[in-house]
Parts: sequence; C-alpha cells; structure tokens
Amino acid sequence: MDPETQKMREVVLVYLDRSGGLQKFVHDCKKYNDSKQSYAVYRFIISINPSDIAELDATLGNYILHNPLQSAQIFQSVCFVAIKTLSLIEQLQTEAQISILLKPTHLPPLPSYVLSLSTYPFNYTSQRFYMSEGIVIAMGTVTKYTQGARFLCTEETCPFSEGRFRCIRVHCPGATESATVRTDFVCSLCSSPLQEDMKFRVLGDKQIVEMIDAKILNALKGYSIDKYHFRIQAFTLFLRDELANKMTIGNHYRIIGIPAFVQNGLQATACIEVNSVQLYKPNGPSSVSHNFKYLLSLTSSSCWRFTAVLANIFASQVVPPGTYNTLKLAILLSLVQTSEKENADYLDLLIMTSDTLVIDRILNYSLCLLPRGIRHPPSSDIFPSVSKDKHGTGSASIQACSAVLAKGGICYIGDLSSYKKDKLELLQSVLESRTTTVFIPGKKYGEEADQQVTVSIQTNFWSFVDVDSSSKKHIQKENFLIGQMDVSLIPVNLVDSFGLLIYNEFPSCRLSSPVVHHILKKAINPEAMLYKVSQQFRTQDYEEFILFARNLHVVLSSEAESLIQGYYLASRRVRRDSIHGSTLSASALKILISLAKAHAKLSLRQTVLEEDAVIAILLLESSLTLKHGTSALCVAPNPVFPFDLSDENSLQQRDIYLIQCHHQLLKFIAAYSPGIHINTHEE
Repeated sequence: MDPETQKMREVVLVYLDRSGGLQKFVHDCKKYNDSKQSYAVYRFIISINPSDIAELDATLGNYILHNPLQSAQIFQSVCFVAIKTLSLIEQLQTEAQISILLKPTHLPPLPSYVLSLSTYPFNYTSQRFYMSEGIVIAMGTVTKYTQGARFLCTEETCPFSEGRFRCIRVHCPGATESATVRTDFVCSLCSSPLQEDMKFRVLGDKQIVEMIDAKILNALKGYSIDKYHFRIQAFTLFLRDELANKMTIGNHYRIIGIPAFVQNGLQATACIEVNSVQLYKPNGPSSVSHNFKYLLSLTSSSCWRFTAVLANIFASQVVPPGTYNTLKLAILLSLVQTSEKENADYLDLLIMTSDTLVIDRILNYSLCLLPRGIRHPPSSDIFPSVSKDKHGTGSASIQACSAVLAKGGICYIGDLSSYKKDKLELLQSVLESRTTTVFIPGKKYGEEADQQVTVSIQTNFWSFVDVDSSSKKHIQKENFLIGQMDVSLIPVNLVDSFGLLIYNEFPSCRLSSPVVHHILKKAINPEAMLYKVSQQFRTQDYEEFILFARNLHVVLSSEAESLIQGYYLASRRVRRDSIHGSTLSASALKILISLAKAHAKLSLRQTVLEEDAVIAILLLESSLTLKHGTSALCVAPNPVFPFDLSDENSLQQRDIYLIQCHHQLLKFIAAYSPGIHINTHEE
C-alpha cells in the first residue's frame, strides 16, 4: 500500500473520531443492521470541515478539496475496515458496496473556489468542489434514480455468477442513469454479459433544478444605470436524496457541488451535482446616508415633514421635484413594505392615468431601487407555468415567472387594460391569497396521478390603467357619486384587490410647465443633473435608504391601533348599500395597517404613531372615494398633499391642515363608531 495513502487513512480515522463523525457513522450502520435486509449499496453521508482537516494534515485537506471522488475512496476503505472490525453491518460483504458522500461545511474564501455562472469559460471538466450562487428559475418534480445495483455473470461456471456482491455499479456525480444500469456490461473475469439482479437495486430521489446568476435581475429591470453588458445562461443542478425539495423556486441560494456535464445524444449540458444548499440572505445597509440623517434632524419637529420632503424630492432624475407627490409617496410606502417573509404586509398600487409615458418612467426608475424589481415583459407569463423537462426525463418542470423572480420586491405588470379576462382573474386570485396553484397532468408527464403544486407569491404588484385606451368616454354618469371615478375598464373585484387606487395629478392635456421643461431638457441631455437635490440625494442613497427602512421592525402603538380600528368600523357602517351591504372590503383593515407601518418605516421609526395612522387613513379614504364616491368623512381630492411644498411655511401649513384632518377623523369615528374609545388631545 502507498505510504502516503496509508497516512491519509490514519488521518481520516483521527478526524472522524475527533469530529463526532465516527459516532454518527456507527449510528447510521445500526439502522442498516437492524433492517436485516441486504442492499447492493450502503450509502453514508460524512460532513467535512476543510479547515479542521487541513490543520490535521494539509495533504489530505488539499486532496479532499481538489479530488473529492478519489478522496471518497479513502473514506470508503476506512469505513469498510471499521464495519468489519466492529461488526456493524452483518450483511455487508465487499468494500464496493459502500458509497460515501462527502459534504464540506464550507470552502476556502478564495476566487479559485468560486464558480461564476456568468464568466466564460464555465469550468465543468475539473471534478472538484466549487461554491456558486444564483436564483432558482425552474424546478422539476422529484423522480427516482439508481443509487446502486448488483450484476451477476451469465456464465454459470464463472465465480462472478454466484450470489455475492462482486459486480457493483454505483452512481457517480454527473453520470446518467445509463452509466449505472444498462444491458451491455461484460464480466471482467470472463467477458460474458452481465445481468442485473433486480431485487438488489437501490433507488433514490432526484430533482433537476435550473439556476441562473443573480445578475439576471439587473437585466429584468425596466430602468438601469448599469452600462455594462454581460451574458447569462442558466445551468442545471442535480439535487439527490436528502436534498430533494430543499430548494424553493425564486429563492437565492449558495451551493457547494461538483461540476460535470451530461451527454444527451449530440448535446452536452453543463451541470452541478449539489452537495450542500444554503439560503442566501444578503445583509442590508447598517444606516442611511449623511444627507438623509441631516434632513431627518431638520424635520424632527413634525412626524409628517420628513416623508413629505422625501416624496417631494423623490425621482428628481425623471420628474421635477414637487410633482406627482401623492404617487411618489405611495411608491415609497410600497417600496419599504417589501419582504420575503411568509406573512408580510403587502402594498399593491393601481394608478389611473392618461400620462402613461411619465408614469411609466417614474415606476421604472423606482424599480431600480430594489434588488428585485422586475418589469414584466408582455410576451411571458406573470405566474408559474409547466413545461416538459429538457434533459430527456420526460417529467414536468415548473418555470419561474416575473412574479416569482420579484420575490421580496416589486413586480411591475404595466397597463392592466391590455390583459385578457383569464389573466385578470388569475391576478385577482393571487392578490387575494398570495399563492397560485400549478396543475401538472400526470398522463402528459409520465406520472400515475395528477399533481397540484402551490407556489407562494411574495411580491408587491404595480400597475396602471390608461384611461384614454378605451373608446369609452370617462364622463360622470347620473348614477355616479361625488368623487367617484369610472373604473369600469377593470373588474370591480380586481380593483378592490389592489391596496391603493391612485389618480395622478396632471392629465395629459395640461401637463404642468415644469414637467414639460424637464422632459425637453432630458431629451436633449439624458445624463444631465437638472436639480441640486439630484446631487444631494443620489439614486444609490435612495437604494440604501429603502433597504435600511424596509428591514426596520415596527409595532403598532395602542393609539394608532384604536384610530385605525375606529375608522375601519365607522367606514363599514357608512359605506354600505341595501343590496351589497358594506362596500368596504375585508382586506381594507390589512391595507390600513400596512400603510401605517410603511409610513413609520419611511420616517425611520419603529413605532407606528397616530400621525402614521392619519396618513394611512387619508390615502385609503382617497382611494375609496375614487372607487365608491365620497363618504361622510369627506376628504379633499388630494388629501395628503393639498398644496405645493415650496418652503418651510408650506410645510407648517400642511401640518396644521393634517391636524385638522385628525380632529375631523376623531369626530367621524365618534359619530359612526361610538363604541371605540380614542384618547383625544386638546391643541
């Protein structure tokens, strides 16, 4: 025996003893021994810490990292000796029956151990461990593969025709099913054909997953400041046995695996045999920029001023400061209410406009502030679809879509009036349940029974309706209420499913002079910084601000909760008719809480105050007025920004106006929801 190999075996035994791996191995052997059943292959998973092994023996540590298949054979021989010495598995006959899977806990943080999915060439020939990361864009159903099989010689006089485990085929990384089981194997002793002993075939679970570099998100944004060009191609992952169903479509993962390629006819597909999977969650910024901190200190005298100034100057790269303030505030609130948590507070926006070009530019710009801002291309599906797996298995593969790729972000689906009825009905269902169901017909994809897979949709939706796109004239009819807008282009239930309905301030027939000047100047010089605030508050500053604010954990104060609950109950009593009952949807309370929390986050506070609840109520009441007409509360057409914000005096006037709205709201609750007790403060 090679002295170096013998030394590595000794180090392996010492490492297994010190790390607790030997104890786990003995426990796994006991499970096999207690079953009293003979297997062609006994599979063991051994966790490896490369740092600890390198400290014990640098040669073995390097060998494991760069020759994992060969190093597994060293572990195999050590485990076989341990089984025979300690009599751990009585049924085991040969060393070839042991299959060892090495799972490194991590890899050295060096560039040579990182496999970039967007860098050419893709090094799939060196079968060693690599770390990579990306987003899951397709997932196949779980199917079976052969872990190992026993073969017997067909020549009766050959010693290999006896019922011993001499000819064993075991799956290797990247190998196809035909490499493990087929009919043209020959005996190494007499060259006679080998025949599989079917009762000893060992099956395992296999799942094929498509992953792509996270840079794809930049390509799917509607607007980007990134001028670099790059090529991105999806690649295939094989998840086997305990790793099957460990990934979720749309999630970002870090993986450790061995690259290989699968030959399917004349086509070779690069793939990775995955050894470990880890959900990737990037850390957000620890603070906001100095300019935002300074602005917060300047506006600290009022709970309403900071967000007002923020909305006023937001998106100055695409529209002049002071325009579209209500829309920009709603966008900021929706941005900070993005999360990948299961029971997150969502805030969807539906905008009624005839200025589709300007609105589209604002929304496109805003998408870029989040890592996952997706502009849905009309040619593709919004929600997951099913197709046949392209690797020749014939099984079903669930394909990701705009809504899934926008997980924890924004999915901008464009003009809602351009979609057909079935798409709108599906969208309504998703907005109400935040899930969608994918139907997989079993007969079509080689399964015995049909399957239904539920996919979680964790994103905010943005959309607009072009009020000029229809031949209908939007003229107030006799049965329209005061303040109500004609939204008959879209099903009423779908409109109610969106959190906020917003009507922008400037119809296209009378665009404000600053907007016209801005558009003309930008057309002449697209890179120009037209306003000082664009230099003081850069796009990068807003990105950091949004990421910091959305990670704040906020709680409702008792005062804010009472105000929201009182308004909700009063509105349900006021907004009702004799036929349909209350016109206020059951989701309105969730929307109110989401809006109030978002305003607190946008104010960089962790407690939702009454002032946050006032803004939330005014925004929702304005939305309800557009849908159903004005109520007894009777808010102004633009209640959050009743006049332009030009100086500190205008901010003071707005504060006075919002205090009056607060008092009016308290009177409304006292009149129509008398059972709710709210503490009032004398001014």
